[in-house]
Parts: sequence; C-alpha cells; structure tokens
Amino acid sequence: MLPPYVFLIPALILLCLTVLFPAIQAFALSFTSYEYDITQPPQWIGWDNFLRLWQDEVFWLTIKNTLLYLLGVVPILVIAPLGLAILVNQKLQGINWFRTAFYTPVVISMVVAGIAWKALYTQNGLFNQFLKQIGFSEGIRWLTDPKLALWSVMLVTIWKGIGYYMVIYLAGLQSISPELYEAAAIDGSDSWQKHLDITLPLMRPYLFLVAIISAISATKVFEEIYIMTQGGPRNSSKTVVYFLYEKAFQDLDISYACTIGLILFLGILGLSIINVKLTADSNE
Repeated sequence: MLPPYVFLIPALILLCLTVLFPAIQAFALSFTSYEYDITQPPQWIGWDNFLRLWQDEVFWLTIKNTLLYLLGVVPILVIAPLGLAILVNQKLQGINWFRTAFYTPVVISMVVAGIAWKALYTQNGLFNQFLKQIGFSEGIRWLTDPKLALWSVMLVTIWKGIGYYMVIYLAGLQSISPELYEAAAIDGSDSWQKHLDITLPLMRPYLFLVAIISAISATKVFEEIYIMTQGGPRNSSKTVVYFLYEKAFQDLDISYACTIGLILFLGILGLSIINVKLTADSNE
C-alpha cells in the first residue's frame, strides 16, 4: 500500500511550497509591520492591523461594493444560464452551433474581454453610438459615473460566465430521464409547468453548486476591475481583492494586505462550508 502514496510526494511538496507555506507566512505577517522597506525584517505589532482595518473607511466601502457585486451577479448567473440550458437542450438542427456560440466568451481571456468592453463603453463607443441613434443626445458615462461603473463591470462578468454555468446545467438536464417529462405531459403539464414540476426539483444540487461557485468567483473579482476601472471613479468600483492588490503591490503595505487577505479567506471559507452543507442536504 505504500508505493501509491510515494507518487504523491512530489505533488504534496509542490503544494506545500506554493500554497501551504505562503498561506502560513501570510497569516503570520498579518500580526506584523512589514511595509515600504521590505528588505527589513517584519516587526511584531499584534492586533494593530486588524484594528486599523476595522477603522478603515475604504475597506468597508470595498466590502459594500463586493456584497453589491454578489447581489448583482449571482442571482442572474444562477437563473439565466438555466433558462439558456433548457433552450439549447432541444434536439434541433444546428443546436451545437448555438451551444458553442454561447460558450465562446468563457474561453476568451478576461484581459481581451475587458479591453474590448472598455472600448464599447467609451463616450464614442458602440453603446453610446446606438443610444444616439435612437434619440439620446448625450451618451452614458458607463465607466466614469460612480453610480454606473460597478454595474457596467458586472455586465462583463455575467456575459463571460453565463456560458460556463450553462454547460453545468446542460449536464444536469441531460441526466434527467425523458420518461419523466412524458409522464408529466400525460398528467397535463404544459411546456413550462413541467420544468417547475420536474426540472427545478431535480436540478437543485446544480443550482446550489452554481450559486456557490458564482458567489466565490464574484467575491474574488479582480481582472475586470483592474482592466476597466482600476477601482474608480472615487473608489465606487473597488472590491476587496483589488484593495488587497493596491495595498500589496502599489503601496507595498504587505502586512496590511495580508490582513485583508485573511479576512477574505475567512469569507470564502464560510461560502465553502455553506456549499458543503447545502450539497449534503440536497443529496439526502
């Protein structure tokens, strides 16, 4: 029984060097002062970074923005891909082409997608040109208006993620026996009623899975913010992960960034625990 575990040793060593050890080191740095001159050893300061975080108005604004991102993105990414999966689950000629078309944004690099959408959002971009054609004399400041910037970025996340979750739902739909729908049709269920009676109950594990995965992804959103708004205007689109990046790599406030990362880790850990519990309950 020993040889199989021997083959795991290289992977475990790599995992410890790239994940476990950095995580422990970041946890330790949360209780130190390690900033600006990173050539000097960190100084132990106890809970001061957590107290500073508690009093940091920008941090609480990023928490608010991240929660708003969750509320704006997750419900759409749970519901819309399911409807899309139901549509592309039909046995029609050319349906594979539609599946590929809807999935294409998933394989596009977020850097490329962010640059393309940023061009669409500019004052002379395609969206504002279309609005002017239908009667709006002035374009919308999609990325420069504090009230719209975060919502504009959310649209990119939804556009890019909807095809990924559609495939997850599609796998679940194809595991449902057609005989169940035939029995529902005999009982008088119409085209949409059968989805309420059969599809939704049987797809509950997939709904929970998509909800948790999309929530964790929304919590960790970074590339869209970095490419399109860089947290602006006036911190209106700054999320927790971007705030962490800003402190670590722009301000070189490493210990404070580790503190933010620890709080973020606890939040994602909570979502993961919820995922495990809901998945276990749905399988009972």
